[in-house]
Amino acid sequence: MVKKLKIATIGGGSSYTPELIEGFIQRKDELPIGEIWLVDIEEGREKLEVVGGLIKRMVAAAGLDWQVHLTLDRRAALKDADFVTTQFRVGLLDARVKDERIPLSHGILGQETNGAGGIFKAFRTIPVILDIVEDIKELCPNAWVINFTNPAGMVTEAVLKYGQFERIVGLCNVPLVHTMTEAKAIGRDPEDVVFLYGGLNHFHWHRVYDRDGKEITEQVMDVLFADGGKDMENIRRLDFQAEQIRDLGVLPCGYHRYYYLAHDMLQAALEDYEKNETRAEVVKRIEAELLDLYRDPDLDVKPDRLAKRGGAYYSDAACEAISAIYNDKRSVMVVNTLNRGALPDLPADVVVEVSSVMTSAGPQPIAFGKLNPALRGSLQLMKAMEEVTIEAAITGDYGKALQAFTLNPLIPGGTIAKTLLDEMLVAHEEHLPQFAEVIEQIKRR
Repeated sequence: MVKKLKIATIGGGSSYTPELIEGFIQRKDELPIGEIWLVDIEEGREKLEVVGGLIKRMVAAAGLDWQVHLTLDRRAALKDADFVTTQFRVGLLDARVKDERIPLSHGILGQETNGAGGIFKAFRTIPVILDIVEDIKELCPNAWVINFTNPAGMVTEAVLKYGQFERIVGLCNVPLVHTMTEAKAIGRDPEDVVFLYGGLNHFHWHRVYDRDGKEITEQVMDVLFADGGKDMENIRRLDFQAEQIRDLGVLPCGYHRYYYLAHDMLQAALEDYEKNETRAEVVKRIEAELLDLYRDPDLDVKPDRLAKRGGAYYSDAACEAISAIYNDKRSVMVVNTLNRGALPDLPADVVVEVSSVMTSAGPQPIAFGKLNPALRGSLQLMKAMEEVTIEAAITGDYGKALQAFTLNPLIPGGTIAKTLLDEMLVAHEEHLPQFAEVIEQIKRR
């Protein structure tokens, strides 16, 4: 008899969860699911109940006998789990609003995973994921953790390096967005085109090949520069400089706009800031609308409105990763995993976001190769910033936090960096216990 799988989702009250469950339903013949446990914290109780109600209706409408449990007891959810998905946000969306608005109030870009906002999301999240991993090591040590919590690369690296837990895969929907939209732009089925990704989470590049192994990256560039293509819902669409991208020889991640078009993106963000329409504020409104939809007792499918939340292809990434590991598919996915030489310009033991063969033993990264100076320089700087950020998140060391700010290309160095760091530390005090002593010193100044 086939063992039924227990899947636990940390952050089960997320408005993304219906997308996740839809992916499981689509793979009902690949995954012998018996139980799905959605777990959240007290502050997320109402959302968990609303989202959980929709999930139960979706499962019933699909004619499945899966048991769906809603709980605030994380340990009960983790006990004997086979897979654990993580999609939580420490401080909820109010924390994201601070991450975006406080830097912008100083004329500095604020964004969820880039710049000061990304660093502070890591500060809040890494201690929590390490605490969760301690429970996992005790209660379900053989489970695979599928992490979607941002910043996905840093969170995954913290677990591998400092949590000493190897059965984790970090995921992001961005590579899938590029794969789907670019294949469509050139009139190809995604299955007929080979995409090779290399870099870091929200800071990767990719090359494109046809099924005969001929590189067609330049042809894809021609099409994208001609019609602009389509990008993520959560990134302002400004056109890259064609000359710069052609010189790179690879296609950039949509998030590279924050670096290659830093001034233009900042000006656009400041306009949104003045209108109280930062992405965080927009997402808060969308989430409220989604929860209203989810409350409808007759709704038993994922609503189309969820696509505006910014999580396109989320279920394809998360659920396919679980199926690929469980079934030893040896299919290729883009994941956050140990480098192991895939990018020889970075250490082997850091986490990178690369195309990998998915096996029952986890991801096996595919070599992307050495990078030209323009790519190598920016990648090594960003990786160093990530490593220092992780250290600061774990130690609560103010010097390391300031160092991370100084290394980040989106934060001006000097007095402004220190001023911004201090203000954000105090603003997020409730969720930064590791910085408690530092914050008290700041408040006494």
